[in-house]
Amino acid sequence: MCGIAGAILSGARDPSLVDRMTAPLHHRGPDDGGRWDDPDAGDGPRAVLGHRRLAIVDLSPLGHQPMASVDGRWVIAFNGEIYNHLAIRKDLDTAGVAPAWRGHSDTETLVAAIAAWGLDTTIRRCVGMFAIALWDRRDRVLQLVRDRFGEKPLYYGWVGGDFLFASELKALRVHPGFANAIDRNALAAFAARTYVPAPYSIYRDIYKLEPGCILTVTPGAARTAPGAAPVEGRRDGLTLSRYWSYRDVLTQGAAAPIASEDDAIAALDDALGQAIAGQAIADVPVGAFLSGGIDSSTVVALYQRHSSTPVRTFSIGFEEAGFNEAVYAKEVARHFGTVHNERYVTVAETRDVIPSLPAMYDEPFADSSQIPTHLVSRFAREQVTVALSGDGGDELFAGYNRHFAAPKMWDRLSVLPRPVRAAAGLPLSRLPAGLWNAIPGNRPPHFGAKIQKALRVAGGARRFDDVYTSFLDEWSFEPSPVLGATAVPGFDLDPFPHAPDAVRMMYCDATTYLPDDILVKVDRAAMAVSLETRVPFLDHRVAAVAARIPLSLKIKNGRGKHVLRELLYRQAPRAMFERPKAGFAIPVGQWLRGPLRPWAEELLAPSRLAAEGYFDAAAVTARWRDHVSGRRDATAALWAVLMFQAWLAEQANPAAHDWKEAS
Repeated sequence: MCGIAGAILSGARDPSLVDRMTAPLHHRGPDDGGRWDDPDAGDGPRAVLGHRRLAIVDLSPLGHQPMASVDGRWVIAFNGEIYNHLAIRKDLDTAGVAPAWRGHSDTETLVAAIAAWGLDTTIRRCVGMFAIALWDRRDRVLQLVRDRFGEKPLYYGWVGGDFLFASELKALRVHPGFANAIDRNALAAFAARTYVPAPYSIYRDIYKLEPGCILTVTPGAARTAPGAAPVEGRRDGLTLSRYWSYRDVLTQGAAAPIASEDDAIAALDDALGQAIAGQAIADVPVGAFLSGGIDSSTVVALYQRHSSTPVRTFSIGFEEAGFNEAVYAKEVARHFGTVHNERYVTVAETRDVIPSLPAMYDEPFADSSQIPTHLVSRFAREQVTVALSGDGGDELFAGYNRHFAAPKMWDRLSVLPRPVRAAAGLPLSRLPAGLWNAIPGNRPPHFGAKIQKALRVAGGARRFDDVYTSFLDEWSFEPSPVLGATAVPGFDLDPFPHAPDAVRMMYCDATTYLPDDILVKVDRAAMAVSLETRVPFLDHRVAAVAARIPLSLKIKNGRGKHVLRELLYRQAPRAMFERPKAGFAIPVGQWLRGPLRPWAEELLAPSRLAAEGYFDAAAVTARWRDHVSGRRDATAALWAVLMFQAWLAEQANPAAHDWKEAS
């Protein structure tokens, strides 16, 4: 796990710029740093690659990057891990095309395989997570590559006549010519979704490389921004190609379904077990996050089964009732015999993370579970350098409530005329969230807010796609609060013809919400403390098995993740996990009405919003008043505006994000 940065610079630009670009990425790679300058540039455009290293495999200087191939043609800067690199080495040796190996890093394996087989063939053979910058000295082209699901970040774009790329935006802002304006369409998408969706970034002319893609850039194309995100195919010296498609995986899986539940469990057990065994290998200490939920517990169960020593597991607990799952994690750890580490954090410790979020996430980001994710990462880093995570299980196995609740809700509601639904649903949605929360029963966090939203959706939806997208849009059926936005990016809900609605939702979640929210959250929260996270569910071989498992084995008896649950229940008692899904939540909504209120009101002051000119002050103020009064829970919508405002202040003045509790 590392940080990369680099450029195709104009002939007049000092290549030491790339040293300044990698400096802000020190947290991603505190163990080593390097830069490679193109010796063939002359007075023309110059390729420069930079790297910051977090040593995980081959801790010696032989893993130093950027690294050149033995034949000198290829130079690579690589962030990530190739879990099957030893098998690739063996294949190279068998074929007689291996170099004289110098060390045992996966970077050396990767660049040797590219020299022997070419980039496209090599990437298809790799099992891993990666963001790669590759310079071809013979053909003088730069190729940027991102892993299949988007575990590792990679930004690129045009600044001051140069082409730049980096793991994080802060590296691009170092460029002396950086003056890229905020993209208001991307901001509108952020306000709706609480993240900026790829291929966009918060800035114009800066983009995220989408998962499963290769971008080829010629020196000529590096001079001028194209004015829009590159699309698949070739255009003016830019070539965007897709070497892996989740849509294709789902299509192939639907054509060859696994017939029985026992066969599905066995196939999943084998694929996920292989993934975990491969990801548990490192030259540094490895552990696992454990929340006590289905996904992390399954990872820990199979990890412990494959390990000859007790696995180190990590969880954190909270003071607030309804937000603490540490007791469940402890029970799971005890059952599997792990060396369990838990830490209870105070409200003050949790809120103390907030000032660091704009710099940590570098781009507006507003999934409030970013806070506990950072806390557990910081805790784990005290003992390990690598932690396995249970992320990805929801998207592959129908784990979100919307996957099974939304189609059922729409089946019932769609028989009623929309005016009738609106007449009943919209008035009920105005009942205070606290009334819904007071209904007796074991309710998950934010239950009242979810009921309010479901009632608004029921009253406004014209078709099922409206139902799904409304669940993901914090301003659904209302005008965007962003001033000047003209075209907000939409959602792709069509994996293959006639797919069931639940499959369509899972596909969209896996290709948008997963890479742009979940994986961003984990990457930045962990890398801020130089912790590598690995995600076994996102091994593409596991995804291929999941695609072959019929929907009827994912959603059963009104619950999702059936086949995953059954796999876990073969390792642990069923009763240990019979409880509502809670997620990694904290009571941000309550804090905004209490100790965070002065901080929030300063950032949301109508005069400030009007002066900055990004948000409609009246719309934001109305949401704020509704939330503070308890009429309508607007936690997610307000947190997005607040995170943008804090980020904006951070850009102008790194000390401006300070805040104070109410006395």
